[in-house]
Amino acid sequence: MVSVQKNGTHTCGGFLVSEQFVITAAHCFEKGDKLTVVVGAHELNRNSPRIAVKFYHIHPGYDSAELLNDIMILQLNKTIKYTKTIKSISIPKKDMNIKANSKCSVAGWGAQKTSGSASEQLMEVNVTIIDNKKCQKKWGQKTTSWICTFGKGGFCQGDSGGPLVCNGTAVGVVSFNEENNCDKPNVPNVYTRISKFLTWINAILKGVKQDYDY
Repeated sequence: MVSVQKNGTHTCGGFLVSEQFVITAAHCFEKGDKLTVVVGAHELNRNSPRIAVKFYHIHPGYDSAELLNDIMILQLNKTIKYTKTIKSISIPKKDMNIKANSKCSVAGWGAQKTSGSASEQLMEVNVTIIDNKKCQKKWGQKTTSWICTFGKGGFCQGDSGGPLVCNGTAVGVVSFNEENNCDKPNVPNVYTRISKFLTWINAILKGVKQDYDY
């Protein structure tokens, strides 16, 4: 789990998938941003070591208006050394569906209630997967690139980009929820389904060998 930061302040979550790459949400980046990431921290403070982002791989199909294909890979400007507190998380190896009513978890430093302030401590909560067709109907949107959860508890402002974890595997990226209603949402929370983007992800993780500047 990493904190994606702008001007030294937490803005989004993210997660290490290799020694040099972080997956987060595409909407966490705006043109001109210079983001940094904090790795290995449970409690965020000003002294946490920050690593600069060398390149922003935003999915070419990202739609900022509809928040479709809301996924981005951050290429760090140095390789991370794994420790007891810094590790990567596995992602699916093939396209997969998560069964409705499965129990998973989501973590982040975001607000713990609507209009609340960001948390200094990393928080985690269990969530329940909802049938994808029901989710699409609730939102009035047809897409196979979502995973949704519904019920009490979930994510809030500042949790975007964090992982939805099922059985130890990151299967989703926190994308969006009902605006100004984290506490008792009337529609499901939406995550980008990682397994729909494996070809693109693997091409970047395996193919990027050169040095880039944004």
